[in-house]
Amino acid sequence: MTSLRDTRFDTTYSGPAHVPAFDRTGIASGVVHLGVGAFFRAHHAYYTDLLLEMGLGRGFGIRGVGVLPQDAAMRDALVPQGCRYTLLSKDTGVREARVISSIVDYLLAPDDPQAVIAAIASPSCKIVTLTVTEGGYYFDPSTGAFMAEHPDVAHDVANPATPRTHLGLLSAGLRARRAAGLAAPTLLTCDNIEGNGHVFKRAMIDFARLQDPELATWIEANVSFPNTMVDRITPRTTDADRAEVASEWGIEDAWPVVTEEFVQWVVEDRFPLGRPEWEEVGVQLVDDVRPFELLKLRILNASHQILAYLGYLAGYTYVDEAMADHRFVEILRMYMREEGFPTLAPVPDTDLDAYGEKIISRFANTEIKDTLARLGTESSTYVSTFVFPVLRDNLAAGRSIDVLALQLAAWARYLEGVDEKGAPIDVTEKRYDVLHPLALAHREDPRVFIEGNPVFGDLGENERLIEAFVAASTLLREKGALGAIEATLG
Repeated sequence: MTSLRDTRFDTTYSGPAHVPAFDRTGIASGVVHLGVGAFFRAHHAYYTDLLLEMGLGRGFGIRGVGVLPQDAAMRDALVPQGCRYTLLSKDTGVREARVISSIVDYLLAPDDPQAVIAAIASPSCKIVTLTVTEGGYYFDPSTGAFMAEHPDVAHDVANPATPRTHLGLLSAGLRARRAAGLAAPTLLTCDNIEGNGHVFKRAMIDFARLQDPELATWIEANVSFPNTMVDRITPRTTDADRAEVASEWGIEDAWPVVTEEFVQWVVEDRFPLGRPEWEEVGVQLVDDVRPFELLKLRILNASHQILAYLGYLAGYTYVDEAMADHRFVEILRMYMREEGFPTLAPVPDTDLDAYGEKIISRFANTEIKDTLARLGTESSTYVSTFVFPVLRDNLAAGRSIDVLALQLAAWARYLEGVDEKGAPIDVTEKRYDVLHPLALAHREDPRVFIEGNPVFGDLGENERLIEAFVAASTLLREKGALGAIEATLG
């Protein structure tokens, strides 16, 4: 076994993993990426690595940045390995490993925010990308208002030299560029949010306006925020994954990434300072991401939310286990056909039925042990991001909401914190102190979970939704998760 910490890795490793042979010397850090997690390492860093292997994109190596104190764990794993890691892609009957070398540096903002600000302000930086999760833009999910009073936002507004947030770091870097007469880099979010570039732009301007109104005006006039859509299922890395990389591929790696074979990245082509030749390695550069974005958010991500709570309540641990039960396959098909697809505009070169079946086959991948608990993490953010837009469209159009009403009922039942067998559920949810009491109260009166729930906003006043939720909650309480699915299928 060969360790990625070994500076002679390229010459001493003789295992079956693919190790690209490009020379890392002289690769410029043209991209600064905030939030170096598994999802980013499975798509953006992967595509850039493919490009570098072709001898292209050498001006767009990636400088990774950890924004949060807990990102020290990623720094401690990657930096001793020269920021390299193993990407293991797995599908039924297919396993491939590749050593990724496109991240050329790593900074931890809590240790040295000025170094991060300098990296953003550097003339070599052409693009800043980020993955900070769907809840990382400081918008209240019920009102849509920017949370100016959030402690981290308030800190950064008052302390521009020592920011805690990505918004504070970016504002400081952009302020330095403006003062130096440098053009703005493209700011590219890869988070799963509808209109993610628009959301990012609004967050940046709202934050900057609190701190420096002139900078806010400059950002609005000069910074490009393309929308993007990324699709690659990437579960959390486990000790079993590390052991597999060591035993089967002969690599000692502190933090490998395990993902599926499928990958798709669609990006609006708006990069004033240039970009890598991503189209050479399969990235789709388009004028308008929205059709692709809505397809993914409303079919894949919303389906994940259906699986997460119903599957967990039914006693399953992994996504593929639930998908081996034909009832889950059929309820997802029903959702796509009757509730998801009708909300979509035509998607270029895409057959919706074939897309839906591909999603089902990806969920059934036995090689990716994606947990239902992961899909249910920070549920209020995911439900409001992936489920509510579909509900709004279908309520407005008078279409079916039966499956999503059952999804909401299962979510409420999950938030009670006890499964159908009486075992405790370890719920990871930042609003648990608000949502848990509502979930308990809904045992006696299901209406209170929607009517008294700040996450629902004006949806909490929709009588049709409330009635459908009450019916689904009653069904779930009487028949359990599997019985409720069967009854909904009819």
